[in-house]
Amino acid sequence: MRPQKVNDADLMAGLMSVFRTKGYEGTSLNDLAVATGLQKASLYHRFPGGKKEIAEAVLVYARGWIENNVRQVLEDSNEMPAIRLARALDNIRELYGNGKETCILRALSMDQGLSLFGDGVQQNMEEWISGFYRLGIDLGLEHEDAREKAEDTLIMVQGSLVVGKGVGNDSVFDRAIRHLSRLYLT
Repeated sequence: MRPQKVNDADLMAGLMSVFRTKGYEGTSLNDLAVATGLQKASLYHRFPGGKKEIAEAVLVYARGWIENNVRQVLEDSNEMPAIRLARALDNIRELYGNGKETCILRALSMDQGLSLFGDGVQQNMEEWISGFYRLGIDLGLEHEDAREKAEDTLIMVQGSLVVGKGVGNDSVFDRAIRHLSRLYLT
C-alpha cells in the first residue's frame, strides 16, 4: 500500500489538536494517526523518534506561527501600533478559537511534558513576549515596563483560557483580549 499523503499544515494542525486536548501523557500514537489520517507506520517514517519527536515538531510549528502571526505583526514598523495590536489580537483569537482551544504550550508543559519540552515552551513564550515588548517600546514605555506588560499579556491570555474552561465560559477569553487592547492603548 502506498503511504498516505497529507500536507504539512494539515499534519501539524491534526497533531496539535490531539496534544491540545489530551496533553503529552494522554496522547497515543494511535490518536495522532487518527487525527492526521495517516497510518502509524507513516508517522514513524516521518518521525522516527515517535511521540516525543512529534511533540517537538509541534512546538517548532507553534513557534513559527507565533513568530509570523504575533511577533512579526507586532514589530511591523510600517503600521501604527494600534493597528499592529489589533491584528495580533485577531490572530490570537483565531489561534485559540475565540477561547475554545487549549494552548499547546500549556498542554505540553503539564506532567512529564515540562521536563521534556521546557526549552521549547520557553522559546515559544519568549517569542510572544518579544513582540509585545517591542510594541510597548514603540508606544513609549520604558524597557522594564514594556517587558512587564509583555509578560502580563501572556499571563492574561493563558489565564483567561484556563479560567474560561474552568468556569465553562468562553467570554472570559474575549474579555481578556479586549482588556489587552485597553492596556496598551490607554
